[in-house]
Amino acid sequence: MTKTTSTAARKRAKPAAPVASLHAPVVLDIEGLGLNAADRRRLRHPLTGGLILFARNWQDRHQLTELTADIKSIRPDVLVCVDHEGGRVQRFRTDGFTHLPPMRRLGEQWMKDPLGATDAATASGFVLASELRACGVDMSFTPVLDLDFGASSVIGDRAFHRDARVVTMLAKSLMHGLLRAGMANCGKHFPGHGFVKADSHLEIPIDKRSLKAILADDARPYEWLSTSLSSVMPAHVVYPKVDAHPAGFSPRWLKDILRLQLGFTGAVFSDDLSMAGARRIAGVEVSYTDAAEVALNAGCDLVLLCNQSGDGGAAVDGLLDGLLASQALGRWHADGDSELRRVALLPQTQPLTWDQLMHDSAYQRALERLP
Repeated sequence: MTKTTSTAARKRAKPAAPVASLHAPVVLDIEGLGLNAADRRRLRHPLTGGLILFARNWQDRHQLTELTADIKSIRPDVLVCVDHEGGRVQRFRTDGFTHLPPMRRLGEQWMKDPLGATDAATASGFVLASELRACGVDMSFTPVLDLDFGASSVIGDRAFHRDARVVTMLAKSLMHGLLRAGMANCGKHFPGHGFVKADSHLEIPIDKRSLKAILADDARPYEWLSTSLSSVMPAHVVYPKVDAHPAGFSPRWLKDILRLQLGFTGAVFSDDLSMAGARRIAGVEVSYTDAAEVALNAGCDLVLLCNQSGDGGAAVDGLLDGLLASQALGRWHADGDSELRRVALLPQTQPLTWDQLMHDSAYQRALERLP
């Protein structure tokens, strides 16, 4: 065992007691390669339930493993997440991390060899999750369930295929690989982001199709995977024939359609509240706290605020303290079921260390089966 692994293991062995909270809905980020005093204070905040990592938080495996161990020493119950799909959305790419293919490549393989593609998808999920968990990361926001209409630049080759049936089968196979390594999954972006051209990071996409058309095509993977998905992330897209609010701020989409009609029982994450598609709701520019309140009341269990920890992180503190104050005023209510859904996303098994993983026959076979 390497010195890195043993140090991290010692830190994990004596965690501090978790912060008591009925509902910890905020997923925040940190600025650098390690925790500063402000990060430690925010991790102890009763509303902090998750932490999302980015490429700026990565130097090498030693640093990442030490960072996640430090996070868990403060909050053993916090969910350490990352956007790590493969292709152009992969935060950690060096020091032994496998370069995973974009999901479209699995869709292309499906057209030639469907069963081989499903095995390659499972291999991709297993490699992805095993490597992340060996470094202390709990969960990746994957798979993308958007259909590849060929129009969206922000989705592009992140999508498996145009056919909802192929997307469902490949996503289910990838999720099986995640599960084998002890990792939960997150289907995104409900009910579908692939049809619109606009990038919701920069503007508010509008999808003018009918509910019937969307449910018959884009949303089918969510219906067919209703018992397989651990969590879902809705799109910052407005579907005006269904609701004036973007899907992540719409009780119609989240409570009526996703939960009641499609039968989904897992956790719902908002997409990043700092995106342009989240800052304007029903035509009105809103604060991060207001956006988070709307999302939580609409049916989100957790809300993400990304890339706001620099320059002192005033926006992050404003969201945490603002939500705490608005909770006291009854503008949103802590939900014990939401907290149970959050905790259910935490891994239930111990990961292999990196050294153990490199000698694991299942991992080696999975590497051979990558597309």
